[in-house]
Amino acid sequence: MRRLSCAVAVFGGGPAGIAAAVTTARAGLATVLVDEGLAPGGQIWRGASPRSGGSAGRWLRALASTPVEVLSTTRVVAHPEPGVVVLETASGPAYLHYRRAIVCSGARELFLPFPGWTLPGVSGAGGLQALVKGGLPISGKRVVVAGSGPLLLAVARTLRRAGARIITVAEQTDATHLRSFAAGLWRHPGKALQALLFARTAWRLRSSSWVMRANGRHALESVVIRQQGHDVTVPCDYLACGFGLVPNTELPALLGCRVIRDRVTVDDWLLTSQTDVFCAGEVVGIGGVDAALIEGGMAGHAAADQRSEAAHLRPQRQAIRTFADLVTRHFALRDDLKALADPQTVLCRCEDITVSAVAACHSWGEARLLTRCGMGACQGRICGAAARFLHGWSATNPRPPCVSTSLRHLLLPTTTPPLQDTLR
Repeated sequence: MRRLSCAVAVFGGGPAGIAAAVTTARAGLATVLVDEGLAPGGQIWRGASPRSGGSAGRWLRALASTPVEVLSTTRVVAHPEPGVVVLETASGPAYLHYRRAIVCSGARELFLPFPGWTLPGVSGAGGLQALVKGGLPISGKRVVVAGSGPLLLAVARTLRRAGARIITVAEQTDATHLRSFAAGLWRHPGKALQALLFARTAWRLRSSSWVMRANGRHALESVVIRQQGHDVTVPCDYLACGFGLVPNTELPALLGCRVIRDRVTVDDWLLTSQTDVFCAGEVVGIGGVDAALIEGGMAGHAAADQRSEAAHLRPQRQAIRTFADLVTRHFALRDDLKALADPQTVLCRCEDITVSAVAACHSWGEARLLTRCGMGACQGRICGAAARFLHGWSATNPRPPCVSTSLRHLLLPTTTPPLQDTLR
């Protein structure tokens, strides 16, 4: 079995992970960047390269110019002891030994079940955006974008530029909160400028609107949208629906970090409850790419014991987090969304478990044990978040393996083998 070692292991190759890895490598620490994707960039910079423009290109060029060892298409399977993780790589299992870790595991979309949400043509808002960036032809297709949050307009803009016909953008928050949110943007000039870029799609936005159901025999044909108390049927080819983001806390929880209300708790240096484990980006609270870059740099400096450099970034982090709090406050999900699913609506797509099947359960753990809800390939990453919103259930503590994996990654020695070969 391959055995690797480094001073700092960075888990997650999105903006936060890239910034953290670049920072620790520039500080002279042997750094390994572990990422599930084919290449660094995460969801937000999918398809970008060092030749790209903007901040994505700048940071990817910075990563390429540093001696960071990038392990792509690699996942953490288990955490047998402090300072060691078991990796699933394309060439087989491997042990990674590290002195300090920075977890930048990002976030995923929150999906809420409604009748027809499993039809072909229905996807997450960010999911459809990623498919289009990956080459999905969408020119001339009728698209409804629905859910909640500023991401909806960003997705609509991407799809429109790819030739899609944006029929409507259904935002569940009301007009009062939208106006209040817009009125507060003057305190965040950069965000106000971004908002101007969405002006050509913003006129399609409808407040107090959400999808009630998706219709179609074999694939999506139309959606029923409740608009300010009235139901309207809208023919469409695609529905891009997302109700915000959920931090990916499974890995930090596996490492023993304290998680409260779906976010990892950290101190002023982004240090978690575990000594020598830092977290940055969406996993400590949804904040967007700007927060991810700042926090990745802060965590990198802190992991390298460069406290003055880390402290220099604190005011920027505070300003960005203030904007993130503004988004959270004005785009909070309404209770009406808890009643979208009927008893026969599928909750767990992996195991085909309906809403009625878990109705009598009192906890997420009980639902898993009695119905196998959340026991499929995604291990509850989709239905678990939905169940927490619908029922108020708390997440259960993760157990290895934290992802679905092959048996060869589980048939490991009961004790960690001695370290013989290293990356440095």
